[in-house]
Amino acid sequence: MQDVTRTILAFISAAAIVMAIAPFFIPMLRRLKYGQVEREEGPHAHSAKEGTPSMGGIMFVIGIIAASLAFSKWDIALWFTVPALIMTVGFGLVGFLDDFIKAKHRRNLGLRAYQKIIAQLLLSAVVAVFAYKYIGSEIWFATGRVKVDLGYFYIPLVMFTVIAIVNSVNLTDGLDGLASGVTLIYSLAMGVIFLYLGRAFASAFAEAPIMTAEADGMTDMAVFCFAVAGGCLGFLSKNSYPAKVFMGDTGSMALGGAISAMVLYSRHFILFLLMGCCIVASAVSVVLQVGSFKLRHGKRIFKMAPLHHHFELKGYPETKVVSGYMIVTAIACLAALMLFM
Repeated sequence: MQDVTRTILAFISAAAIVMAIAPFFIPMLRRLKYGQVEREEGPHAHSAKEGTPSMGGIMFVIGIIAASLAFSKWDIALWFTVPALIMTVGFGLVGFLDDFIKAKHRRNLGLRAYQKIIAQLLLSAVVAVFAYKYIGSEIWFATGRVKVDLGYFYIPLVMFTVIAIVNSVNLTDGLDGLASGVTLIYSLAMGVIFLYLGRAFASAFAEAPIMTAEADGMTDMAVFCFAVAGGCLGFLSKNSYPAKVFMGDTGSMALGGAISAMVLYSRHFILFLLMGCCIVASAVSVVLQVGSFKLRHGKRIFKMAPLHHHFELKGYPETKVVSGYMIVTAIACLAALMLFM
């Protein structure tokens, strides 16, 4: 089966699976009373969302797993697709525990901050060691033309990168369709990049068995990326404004794990700052807001952080903010793709 065909089928399958199970899954969440508990300090307009079924991220995780495994090459999936899925599910489980505690105790506070960071540190440490041994300690610049081997410094860099991405995606999940819409576009672009990397490896090292396997691994990662995008598309059918279900921390942290896997396997760490600029903006706005509040004696930079809530309180409709984020992400991803031309 042609590589492009596999990626397209993974995209369609993941979307179809999510849309097929949603009519059964959402009522089940409602019966179990796994509803959203809004923050008291959040935008007042969000109070109407109280009780909307949460933990919907489980749906697209199921779609991503099924589509990725169905269209990967089994002889190399163990070193590419499976670790990427483990990262997705692993961080998704941390989010699930957070969501479950919130739902059970009917409060916005789930896992304590120190509990989350301990879980994330442990997971990211395992990921970093695996990446160091099996992906390598190089990071690439200029679309792979410049390579820097970090040695053992690669491990703390991976841990920081993974934790930063997971929490940034979690912060981006604040409006209907925002995190899923941005991740959809980002994942499609990363899928195209992996297809490019796969063909580059295949043409440059046609006679080297190890590099041929690397080429196949890159195309399998493209399948994974398109499966993530398809899962997000299927979820958007129920999560776009007005949302019938939220992904919860289960979904946002799972997407953070998936994006982290894309960054690690592509080796293009810096490229995430461009392609994931809207995700980065969410995290940076929170850091700036907290820093300003503490250092400037209660003075704030934004009306509310993360940044999307600032725009919301400035009077922009929720749908405008979400579409704006998606447009900016699309432009940034197209700019990144141009670097590979």
